[in-house]
Amino acid sequence: MRLSRYFLPVLKETPADAQIASHRYMLRAGMVRQQAAGIYSWLPLGFKVLKRIEQIVHEEQQRAGHIPMLMPTVQPADLWKESGRYDAYGPEMLRIRDRHERDMLYGPTNEEMITDIFRAHVASYKSLPMTLYHIQWKFRDEIRPRFGVMRGREFYMKDGYNFDLTKEDALHAYNRHMVSYLRTYERMGLTAIPMRADSGPIGGDDTHEFLVLAETGESDVFFDAGVTDLKLGDREVDYDDVAQVKGICDEFTSLYARTDETHDEALYSGIPEDRRRQGKGIEVGQIFYFGTKYSEPMGATVQGPDGKPVPVHMGSHGIGVSRLVGAIIEASHDDKGIIWPEGVTPFHAGIVNMRVGDEACDRAAEALYGTMKTLGMDPLYDDTDERAGAKFATQDLIGLPWRITVGPRGLKNGVVELTNRRTGESEELSPEAALAKLAAAYEGKR
Repeated sequence: MRLSRYFLPVLKETPADAQIASHRYMLRAGMVRQQAAGIYSWLPLGFKVLKRIEQIVHEEQQRAGHIPMLMPTVQPADLWKESGRYDAYGPEMLRIRDRHERDMLYGPTNEEMITDIFRAHVASYKSLPMTLYHIQWKFRDEIRPRFGVMRGREFYMKDGYNFDLTKEDALHAYNRHMVSYLRTYERMGLTAIPMRADSGPIGGDDTHEFLVLAETGESDVFFDAGVTDLKLGDREVDYDDVAQVKGICDEFTSLYARTDETHDEALYSGIPEDRRRQGKGIEVGQIFYFGTKYSEPMGATVQGPDGKPVPVHMGSHGIGVSRLVGAIIEASHDDKGIIWPEGVTPFHAGIVNMRVGDEACDRAAEALYGTMKTLGMDPLYDDTDERAGAKFATQDLIGLPWRITVGPRGLKNGVVELTNRRTGESEELSPEAALAKLAAAYEGKR
């Protein structure tokens, strides 16, 4: 994309109401615009990041054998009355009446609707196990929406629902989701720690939250320092292998890691003192097993092996797709702006033409731009006539992992400057060598 043709409304000043880094930088970098309290338009740069995160979530869900679909944002209240949650959910639910005076709601979650879909179409245990998921906008009427997309009223979320014949099968689905989430977050450049948590209004006994450590987190967390060293890495996972999947989950949950809601001081004090850690965490996902909480009152049964109806065991599993944009920035920024991990960056690199109109600079920059696109990369070419300082400030603010600077002085020596945004290190390379280094950096991240 040529910057001269792109919509990137960067701000020089920080809006007064932006209290945390992600909110400040998302506004300044022209990623979002607030339309009402807790409700945002996603401008082109922010939308690109949102879609990159969404794509990773889709890929890892389907790698684990989960099936994508799409449910509506507006739901009939009758389903929630049937489950008993319509009145219990509280004022966070946006209740609506349509023109025929029917009670409706803007969905904060989808347990009731997915249960209704399942019971209408699945009759036999032979169709199990089954996990359906979608990525959709949701609405919860937060009393104090703040921190930008970190605590908005409207948010983009992946929620998945497993249906299994037995508790043992459902707990394997729970473990399968945990492993797929670990891989999802690692691909985004995040260390997201699974922590024993409280189930809240979703219900159920088994639940883990995934938290990214950050000073601006809303949850107090207590953990063994060793959990931050655990990585799934490139290991091959057979999601149908019950023992392997459980073994990975045990590996990542055997060390102490809990939110303040489930913190056990006696267990915590048993950790060697030099490994005890306290801090703040940002929740970016949560998994639940809740058994027959919804299937029994809503009649979601299948014919079991003995021919008798059996209520299915269920769980729900969420990832905050829009919230992840803010969480990644909170975990990866400096005083100049955002530092995107390669897996989620909106553009793979920025090309800065230091002297637009100079024949040699234009030719070299255009060649780099064209070759990167041919290689399947997505560059942002700054072909504007802004001052050099303003160009560099914009590049630092929007946080692309790499910058290639094309200037007349370097071209006389046959080189361009390649700068790593995270380390700040620059080196002079031939255009071909710079492209080769970029290609190597993104190998396996597409």
